[in-house]
Parts: sequence; C-alpha cells; structure tokens
Amino acid sequence: MENQDESLGALQELIEVVAKLREPDGGCPWDLAQTAETLTPYVIEEAYEVVDAIKGGDKDAIAEELGDLLLQVVLQAQIASESGQFSLKEITQGISQKLIRRHPHVFGDVSVASVDEVRQNWEQIKAAEKGEASPEAQKFSAKLARYGRTLPPLTAAMKISLKAAAIGFEWENIQGVWDKFYEELGEFQQALAEETPERQQAELGDLLFAVIQLARWHNLDPSTALQGTNQRFVQRLEKMEAVVDRPLSDYSLNELEILWQQAKAQLAQEGCGE
Repeated sequence: MENQDESLGALQELIEVVAKLREPDGGCPWDLAQTAETLTPYVIEEAYEVVDAIKGGDKDAIAEELGDLLLQVVLQAQIASESGQFSLKEITQGISQKLIRRHPHVFGDVSVASVDEVRQNWEQIKAAEKGEASPEAQKFSAKLARYGRTLPPLTAAMKISLKAAAIGFEWENIQGVWDKFYEELGEFQQALAEETPERQQAELGDLLFAVIQLARWHNLDPSTALQGTNQRFVQRLEKMEAVVDRPLSDYSLNELEILWQQAKAQLAQEGCGE
C-alpha cells in the first residue's frame, strides 16, 4: 500500500515548485504572466488528455496526464493565495467536507438500498447546498442555463434539447427537424453574404444546434461523431505522409486530393470506416 507520508511529501514538493515558478524575483516569466482566466483553456485541455490516456489504458500515460491536471489545480490555488482569495488548504478541506456531507450512508446513519438511492440522496443534498431548492433556481430555464455554463458546448446543447423535449417542447416528427435545419442553413448562408461577423457567428450556432437536434432524433451522439471524424481525418493524413517523400505542403491541391482518396480507400479496406 502507498505510504501516505510519501504522497504528502510529493505533493508538498509540487506546491513548493509551483510557488518558486511564481516568485517575482527569479521565477518563470511565463508562469508569472498567467492568471486564473488565462489558465482555463489548459484546465480543459488537461482534463481531456486524462480521459484520452484512460481510454488508451497506458498506466504511465495516465499517471503523467493526471500529474498535468494536478498541476493546474495547484497553479490555480497558488495564484488565488497570492491575492488572499483561498489556498490549496481551503480547496482540499472543502472537497473533503463535501464528500462527507454527500455520503451520509458512509459517514452518518443513513441507510441506502441501491446505487440509484445513493445518486438521489447526492442530488438532493447538492441542491440544498447550492440553494437550488429556491423557487428561482427551480425554474426550468435556470436549470438549462447551468448546463450551458458548465458543460462542453456540444454536450450542453444535447442535454438542453433533451430536457426541453421531455416537457413537450418538441417537433411532431422528423420532417419538422429537417425543415428547421434547412431554415437555419439558409439563414447562415444569408448572414455570410450580407451580415456582420456577430450575426454570422449567431447563425452558425443556430445551424449547429439544428444538426444536434437531428442527431438526437436519430439517437446519435454528436460529440462521439465529431471525435470520430477528427480521428479519421488525422489517420488519412498519416497514410498520405507514409507514401510521400516530401512535406505535404509541397504538393498541389490536385495531388493532395489523389493522395487523400487513396488514403481513404486504404483505411476503408482496413476496416477503419469511410
């Protein structure tokens, strides 16, 4: 079993390393330039890299990526402590207390009969903690707004539309969804031709939301679908690079198209999809 003292010692070393990087005299210019806001993209990126490593099953990669994610937590704590907001102590104490509160069947005298009951208790305690039992917080729009704030955009759009459909805010049939898609496509095309970048951005969002509705009606996961497309795109480029003797940027568009089709066909033969 892992020695807890060694783990605490290793964590303390990380805290000291991060503090050194943030020292105004002798620290790292890049680290010193960071704020809580500028680091948020890295928090998201590292979380996704942890998930990717777990899917890959490589224990060394998982450990490394978890370390990168832990670094983001310690960095955020260090930055906050410098301005007197909070420290790693408050973070760790807070999560420990939350776990104790939300597991009364372990740390209290509550009895549960199933995993579903554990989940129900968790949600009830969570709602009470966050004041979500108030009339304002119980509004349907307030619940959907939380999904928009806290989930990745594709996931949030699917969740929001599922919840809206559950209360009856839904098309009567799939044709209505297709009609909406073509309506949004037309509005996006018009915006690109005639309107401001802000309107173009808004219409692009409406079009993507319509695509997600089509996915929902056909029980497809848009996040998984896009992830698969990204993977296939890279795989095709890898096949192209495997058969050329110079950088792809040296080839004409026509030559690249031929290489692309060859790579696509080869991957299809290997069972990697179209």
